[in-house]
Amino acid sequence: MTMLDLDSKIIAWLQEDIGSGDITSLATVPETATAHAIIHAKDTGILAGIEIAQRVFTLLDPTIKFAAQLEDGAELTPASVIATIDGKARTLLSGERLALNLLQHLSGVATRTHKLAAIAAPFGAKLVDTRKTTPGLRLLDKYAVKVGGGANHRLGLYDAILIKDNHIQVAGGIKEALDRAHAYASHMTKIEIEVEDIAGVKEALEGGADVIMLDNMAPAKMAEAVKLIDHRAIVEASGGIDETTLAAAAQSGVDIISVGALTHSVKALDISMDIGEIK
Repeated sequence: MTMLDLDSKIIAWLQEDIGSGDITSLATVPETATAHAIIHAKDTGILAGIEIAQRVFTLLDPTIKFAAQLEDGAELTPASVIATIDGKARTLLSGERLALNLLQHLSGVATRTHKLAAIAAPFGAKLVDTRKTTPGLRLLDKYAVKVGGGANHRLGLYDAILIKDNHIQVAGGIKEALDRAHAYASHMTKIEIEVEDIAGVKEALEGGADVIMLDNMAPAKMAEAVKLIDHRAIVEASGGIDETTLAAAAQSGVDIISVGALTHSVKALDISMDIGEIK
């Protein structure tokens, strides 16, 4: 995402929140009042989105002085000061909610990713995200996953072929779907296919899949599939994997573990902004 693209999104989000004006601040805060604010963590986690939060305030008012005290990827505790802000009090109040919403969400994504990546790492498995992101936030969500120590799966429908169960159904089977994909793809395009059992794994291998996704398989079946594939394709585990099942999936020997919950149902990290001295 370019800075211009990001700015256009932030401007749209500000318009959604402020509309024709922040009438509470206009009614209660003198136009000339300036203030000092502190953004701080109220929980433990991993910081993500600090430059985005800064951009919220500077797009509202270029004279705002935003001083980041920590960088993305920093470990937060309830005592962590993330940034200080000085400028017009009305601007601080108008930008507060959007900046915090983004910081809280992205830091939540980074925090959960960090936790799950640590579980997978000892087994050599790479933790990746999915396309299960909030519309409009995909690139930011995927950025936060990387900050947390994970990696990105495909960005969208345009950058990799991933044949799922409905594609297989429409194409008429695994072989047919793979034959069509190979005929369509360039030599630079990876082809991944989702399978649900060992018979599907065998068909995927025979069809020349580059990546085989084991969908909702039990760990014992995953291990059987990994042995059968024997490095002839990259092996991905997916479906219903969380903190309680990740280690078993990783131990099966898969190369990649994709977890949609890194982005689609993450808990926001508790981050707050407090305004101190008013001038």
